[in-house]
Amino acid sequence: MIFNTFSYYLIFLFPAAILFRAVRPALRCWVIVVSGCLFFLNFSYDIAGIRGVLCLFIFLAEAIMSRLYRPGSRWCVWGLFQSVALLCFFKYWNYFTGLIYFGREDALWWNRAFLPLGISFFTFEFYHYAWDRKHGKTEAGALGEYLAFILFFPTMVAGPIKRYQDFLPKLRSPSQEWPADFERGISRILTGLVKKFAIADLLTATTNHLNAVEVRSADRWALPLWLIAFGFKIYMDFSAYSDIAIGSARLFGIRVPENFDWPFLKSNIASFWAHWHMSLTRWLIDYVFIPLGGSRVTAPRVYANVLMTMFISGLWHGASNHYVVWGLWHGLLLCIHRAWRAYRGEPSPSRVLRWASSGLTFVGVSAGWAFFCLDVHTALLLYRRLILG
Repeated sequence: MIFNTFSYYLIFLFPAAILFRAVRPALRCWVIVVSGCLFFLNFSYDIAGIRGVLCLFIFLAEAIMSRLYRPGSRWCVWGLFQSVALLCFFKYWNYFTGLIYFGREDALWWNRAFLPLGISFFTFEFYHYAWDRKHGKTEAGALGEYLAFILFFPTMVAGPIKRYQDFLPKLRSPSQEWPADFERGISRILTGLVKKFAIADLLTATTNHLNAVEVRSADRWALPLWLIAFGFKIYMDFSAYSDIAIGSARLFGIRVPENFDWPFLKSNIASFWAHWHMSLTRWLIDYVFIPLGGSRVTAPRVYANVLMTMFISGLWHGASNHYVVWGLWHGLLLCIHRAWRAYRGEPSPSRVLRWASSGLTFVGVSAGWAFFCLDVHTALLLYRRLILG
């Protein structure tokens, strides 16, 4: 992972943050733009060679075209379309052609598409800006400011997902408390590195070996422990990257959204999602669930909206059937929770019942990790062993 490399800190983060603080305000956004371009070029070339480098020009062209966006403009609709189209091509071409050609590797362009650095987060931020410009919810800003928003490299790889209207004031008036920002930023980065190296990587050695053969031969009672360990590994891994991104942004005097808030302690699945990958959850609510009709439509359509939103969440996490099933699993849990709340009303304030509800939520979330990390057939085999022995 990029955040684990010395080059991220010594070549990009510290020089860019110091230069950002040193230059006059009119040049700050261009420090971020130039450093973001160099960051993208460097790591994209390592991933995909010259093809990865060429992707930068695609993203820059898309950003420059955003200057045409106006409230109610058809250019905004085109911006929405091209954002989704680029993501579908780069991230889902192999997946969709595999479905069409039943996995044949001799299919046209099969396995030729590659995944550009940060494509998922680029797409969500491009899409958000086009949507909010179309509906008059954000100002256009200057080109340099918008490019800085898109190319802010601490959040380019693993989020959190930013909003332009939140980022712009912080870019224009970053915190001037340099010693405090440096101290808190470094502290947050170190917290993330400890989570990654001391916890997540150790759990990875325990969890990443499981496959169909292991599921068949492993002790039945080891399987739920494996699911729990994998859940904590994912949490520590992803929250570590968020900590590093948030701490890195703090060195610039810029605050980006928090992404995790003790999700495993929440008492229901809706609260879990409100505190797990929070920037993604808010994005899905604002740009998928609400446009579909949200909770303002009939009950059957509300449940359909929930399932569609979580279907997109699953597909966003990865171009594979098991991610889709994982998303639908959480959609089902959210529908059950919504139906239960409609039937029983507000939950009891009893502490015992709250802890019981938290335990049940944890079991439901943990059960879903099988679909997140195993193919669907192996995950079903795991469930069969858990239930039938």
